[in-house]
Amino acid sequence: MAVVQTGRRMEEGWGRRFPVSLRPGEAALYEGLREAVPIIDAALQKIVRLTSGFHLVCGDPGGQAFLDRFRKEIPVGAGGRGLDGFLSGYLMSLLTYGSAVGEMVLSPAGDRIGALYLSDLGDLELRCGENPLEAELLLAGPGGGTPLPYPELVFFSALNPEPGQAAGRSLLRGLPFLSSVLTEIYRAMGENFRRIGALRYAVTVKPEPGTDAGTIADAVAREWSGAMAASAQGEIRDFVAVGDVEIKVIGADNQFIDTQVPVRQLLEQIVAKTGLPPFLLGLSWSTTERMSRQQADILTTELESYRSILTPVAEKICRMALDLAGLPGEVEIAWESISLQDETEEANARYTNARAALLEQELKKKEAEG
Repeated sequence: MAVVQTGRRMEEGWGRRFPVSLRPGEAALYEGLREAVPIIDAALQKIVRLTSGFHLVCGDPGGQAFLDRFRKEIPVGAGGRGLDGFLSGYLMSLLTYGSAVGEMVLSPAGDRIGALYLSDLGDLELRCGENPLEAELLLAGPGGGTPLPYPELVFFSALNPEPGQAAGRSLLRGLPFLSSVLTEIYRAMGENFRRIGALRYAVTVKPEPGTDAGTIADAVAREWSGAMAASAQGEIRDFVAVGDVEIKVIGADNQFIDTQVPVRQLLEQIVAKTGLPPFLLGLSWSTTERMSRQQADILTTELESYRSILTPVAEKICRMALDLAGLPGEVEIAWESISLQDETEEANARYTNARAALLEQELKKKEAEG
């Protein structure tokens, strides 16, 4: 195996002796972000749905029929079924935590793939190999990680790992600070509504000189409370008082702080991190037709990069299934077009190029004849 010259060997390093958990330390924070900021969870769900959509292609007819059944019927976890669902969960783990691990579980007889299992990253540890090109998955335990007995049945993917690192980085990296500011704004809005939204009244009585102010105040308070209680029951009841009485709404002079600008600025940063056009998340920000088309092109590029990570995983699973079944043929993952709009534009571009080439040929022919 090739030896990396620019990377430190790990025989004596801490990375070799002490494996690290594959579940990132900020995993709970990322999960909390998805719960606290619904637009983040919606963005991840839309990325997964837009990325999915494929069919398996095998040159052997028997292998093709087998793969079609395998894709629909393979059990996934405790209650799922289908290769599509497994890859969706695999991609969700990749986006949320930066890493994903899956396992092909063989049948008791070992003659076929009995199920697919999406591993919990908290149950696994990652240890660097003898050189930076190697990484070993270990099963976490109280006495230290233990090597997996059948590592060839396990596959691991990382999203945008840092140079020299094996574990990936979450798509949500960089969002905790922005999300904390956004949730603080929403929390302040809720507090303001609780303080100002439910109207409270200040009743001021200025009794005449020489009268019992306490008795008058008690009588006004009883009448006011009775009028308010009757209004709560749908009864219209007037409030009658004698003397100089002034009624004001507490907090009526205060106004809510305009939060549209800061909230939009924060949402713009969050949406930019996900790579999705705003209109896919229900944000009605004004965009031109040309800008929307450019955003769709950028989204297509983002989704193609996720598909390039999922393709080796799906191919490994399908090749193993064919080998165990004793069927010949290579398998190919044919992804569906991301949108009909992209396919139409490509067809129009090919038509325009073909027409231009035909006109050039006719012009050259006329020049040759003339």
